[in-house]
Amino acid sequence: MFPGEFTLTLRRHPATPAPVVRMIEVHAARAADGGIALAYCLRGDLARLRIPAPRPPEAADGLWEHTCFEAFVGVLGEAGYHEFNFSPSGQWAAYAFSGYRQRDDSRTLLVPPQITARLFAGRLELEAVIAAAVLPPRAATATLQIGLSAVVEADDLIDGSHSYWALHHPAALPDFHHRDGFALELAPAHESS
Repeated sequence: MFPGEFTLTLRRHPATPAPVVRMIEVHAARAADGGIALAYCLRGDLARLRIPAPRPPEAADGLWEHTCFEAFVGVLGEAGYHEFNFSPSGQWAAYAFSGYRQRDDSRTLLVPPQITARLFAGRLELEAVIAAAVLPPRAATATLQIGLSAVVEADDLIDGSHSYWALHHPAALPDFHHRDGFALELAPAHESS
């Protein structure tokens, strides 16, 4: 898919049902310009999932309330991190945090990611490229810790319509902000080739 790729499998949080999702895989790589390229693939019964319809590619809050893919990016050894949400609709969100769930409104992350979403029989694919300019400071020269995750909204489940997926679930309840869930480490682009 792209140089230095990683094939990773997201795991469902055991407290959330997901009978209509078979698997979610992710490819992740540092881009030569210092950004991050991600490709998600959700496999399952898409007719029973709520997939947001295409919309203008703009920033929007609350995307995690519906089916979306996410990335949490921090620099190894630093408390701050950035959260990115990518909706199949083409909408996106980006937030800076100075520490665990502590929003840092002094950083405005306005460079939109490049998002491409495609629906096929039995699978939803979403690619997102995050520009280096909206990654945490020092990201270009430091090892990144990344939490990759997804929220999936089902259409017809009685016992809960959302399932939560991540590389690692360190808590009893789903918590994508938990730093122990940032399970992927990516070296700077010049070291990963």
